Parts: sequence; C-alpha cells; structure tokens
Amino acid sequence: MNAETSDAPPTSLVDRTVVPGDTVLDLTAMANQTIKLGAGLRQDCDTISVMKAGKLRLSKPNKYWVESSHKRYAPCVEDTVLGIVVDCKPDNFLVDIKAPTLAFLPVLAFEGGTRRNIPKFEIGTLLYVRVVKANNSMNPELSCVDETGKASEFGQLKDGYMFETSTGLSRMLLSSPTCPVLEALGKTLSYEIAVGLNGRVWVNASSPSTVILVSNAIMNSESLSGVQQKIMVEKLMQRLQ
Repeated sequence: MNAETSDAPPTSLVDRTVVPGDTVLDLTAMANQTIKLGAGLRQDCDTISVMKAGKLRLSKPNKYWVESSHKRYAPCVEDTVLGIVVDCKPDNFLVDIKAPTLAFLPVLAFEGGTRRNIPKFEIGTLLYVRVVKANNSMNPELSCVDETGKASEFGQLKDGYMFETSTGLSRMLLSSPTCPVLEALGKTLSYEIAVGLNGRVWVNASSPSTVILVSNAIMNSESLSGVQQKIMVEKLMQRLQ
C-alpha cells in the first residue's frame, strides 16, 4: 500500500511497541514522496494507523511496518516464503506455508513452464516461493518466478536443514542493510541460507557442524540486541575451534 508523502520524518514510535488504533504518521505534515506501508498498518485519510500489536519498524528511507512474532503466518502479496509440498494435483501443488489454509502453486508457475515440462515434486519437498495472491476468501497462490518471469532464487531447496522460527525473527533476519547475527557468521563461515517471512529458515553448508552452528546462532538471536548477537556468535565460534 502506498501513500503520497514527502520525506518521512523520524517518528518517535519507531522500534517501540504499538497497539491497534495507534496513529504513527500524520500525512498532512508531508508531501511529494511515497511512503510504503507493510504488514500491520493502514491508511485512514491523512493518518497511518496500527492494525495489530507489535513493534513499529522503519526500513529507510520510507517503508514502515509492524513487526510481530507469531507462529501462524498471515500471507501477504510479494512475501517470500518456504513451503512444503503436501499434495500433487493435475493443475497445481498444494503447499503448507504455515498459513490458516494450504496455498496452491500452479504447475505452470515456473520459468518456461509448459504442460510438457511440469516439475515433479515429491510430498515433503521444500520450496522457496513467492506469494502472488492472498485474501481471506481464497487459498493463497504461489509462484516460483519473480515479477519478470525469471526463476531467480526461487524453486526447490535441496539438502540442508530447515527449522521453524517466529515470523518476527524471520523479518529480523531479512532486515536491511544487514542482520547482525548473519553478518557476524558470514565473516568466518561459508554457508547458504533462505529465509521465509512465514517463519521458516533453511541453512546449507559443506559440513554438518557449520549447519548446526549457524542454525543455533539464528535460533538464539531473537531476544538479543545487535551487539549481543555478535558476542554470541564469537562464543559459538570459539567452541567450534
């Protein structure tokens, strides 16, 4: 959702807990720039208000959202998520994305997808996908291509280890410009990671010990500050040596 505004002045509520009904931005004091609204916010005339409890976050220069930690995921269009194939139909795959209902992934929603080259996924296959449709009256729809029709990073995630987290931790891992725990791990270790906004994380590396260390560091980081995350990683690295 977009609202035409100017340079969004820092609001005193950023990084603080907000509840439904709170007003976080007054658009009458701004002009001529687009403010991007993420999960948990809505525009009411000239104000931006809160729809769910959590912490107000700002990704500079102008994207605001409310970050909440939930086990159950509420699908939003353009979210990237990790899904598990639970059934295969002639026209689509049914995929568990931790939402209230199963999502469906059309068999043609792949780069160059045709009836002659339909992918074959076994039940239990882990996929990195994009949400393209989401509303309360129908099952979410997924895709394995980006907006240009390219596979990009989407598709099957092979090998590695997948674990579940809260949606708040997932958003922290994807925070811009860098997440402290991932930045600290990347200085010493080589690994692959895929983070879904639905509270699932996939990690792969050349050695099981690296996979375990990265996974443990991520799971231990949710309640820590950036500095504490880096200290925690240093201690884990010392045990690895």
